[in-house]
Amino acid sequence: MDALINSLMGLSNFAMYFFSSLTLLLIFKFLYALITPHDEWKLVKEDKNVAAAIGFIGAVIGFAIAIAGAASNSVSLLDFWLWSVFALIAQLLAFAIIRFIFMPKIVQSINDNEISAGVVLGGFSIAVGILNAACMTY
Repeated sequence: MDALINSLMGLSNFAMYFFSSLTLLLIFKFLYALITPHDEWKLVKEDKNVAAAIGFIGAVIGFAIAIAGAASNSVSLLDFWLWSVFALIAQLLAFAIIRFIFMPKIVQSINDNEISAGVVLGGFSIAVGILNAACMTY
């Protein structure tokens, strides 16, 4: 019985980190949609645009990987939030780098439902999330 009680003592920390993570994902989704000139939700829901769906979910997965790294390595909830903000900035910069340096026509390609563009955007976003998480091991 003591083992069960000891295990459940971490439930409040789990809840704080989990609900913080969900909140951060929603914040990321909102900010990502603000900086992208195309409306992912409209493209996915109304136009059934696969390229937009792949690019967007790659960005969300990349950020989720990064905040998982922050949660695993943080020493407090404040530390977790701080490193999550850094991860959010890195993920948003990843889109900017792709858009302005590597693939200046990515927005038009996504709007035109060019799946290869969505795969590149989503893949790059996931890669940045993995690097983000790895760099948070201090």
